[in-house]
Amino acid sequence: MLSQKKLTSAFNLPIGSQIIGKWDRQRYTITRLLGKGAVGAVYLVKRDDGHLIALKISDQIASISSEINVLKKLTKVQGTSPGPSLFDVDDWISPTGENYPFYTMEYVKGERLDQFIQRRGMDWISLLFAQLLSELAKLHQAGFVLGDLKLENLIVTSDPIRLRFIDVGGVTLFGRSVKEYTEFYDRGYWQCGDRKAEPKYDLFSLAMVAIHCAYPKQFNKTDQPKQQLLAKLRQAKSLNRYQLFLERALLGRYKGCLEMKRDLEKHYLSRMSKNKKVILPSNHDQQTSWLEISIFSIISLITWLLAYLN
Repeated sequence: MLSQKKLTSAFNLPIGSQIIGKWDRQRYTITRLLGKGAVGAVYLVKRDDGHLIALKISDQIASISSEINVLKKLTKVQGTSPGPSLFDVDDWISPTGENYPFYTMEYVKGERLDQFIQRRGMDWISLLFAQLLSELAKLHQAGFVLGDLKLENLIVTSDPIRLRFIDVGGVTLFGRSVKEYTEFYDRGYWQCGDRKAEPKYDLFSLAMVAIHCAYPKQFNKTDQPKQQLLAKLRQAKSLNRYQLFLERALLGRYKGCLEMKRDLEKHYLSRMSKNKKVILPSNHDQQTSWLEISIFSIISLITWLLAYLN
């Protein structure tokens, strides 16, 4: 349990206050609080050069060191990380003398997935989920699961439109128990499996993300949680076209991300074929380029052909 002094000095910093790195003396001015969790607080800060970035500060050295290592691995494995890029690592000595480790990272600007879907429509699920599944597959190849995959951690950026996650606090090494999770997205909570870190854990959470988009007000579990989830999925008219894929993810029937991604792409390709044209998401606006949709269509076609030939 954090002391009141620590809560005041590190996790409730007022706008305009400054954090100065102990080692590199870089100065960061607090613009606003982005979020607060079990491990620490994340602030939107301004560097001396005027750039806005995110800063996460904590009193838990082991936890924040783990997050830093994950961000480094993401950058090495993927080149362009679906998560935020790591900038700097340092310590801050508070006015009351406590030492707090912190790191700075890219501020991923965009709108939350559910808000994006509400504006653009559920047709975007296949494209955005396929993007994220490709990135999750690379994380899994590195031996980690994302863990705390939820709406609050998913941002859709523009130019180009891309689904990214903004918090690596739940990332867990394969085989270990996922320590940082949110009940609604946790398969253990819904009695659909345990909390062992494996690819199927992330796929369950991703399916719950879609369900949460269909049910903005989270529902409490009953005494038969697995049956309840499947019933909720089948009752959600907006998810009808994705029901089979989401059900497989909930029940752990996909071996990995690329298998689910392939199903989404084949489904997209099938819809294209039936309509004899590229299917544009509903509420399509001028900011969405034909190039983005065309690239996804070409990738889908190649994936389908390879699967067919094999």
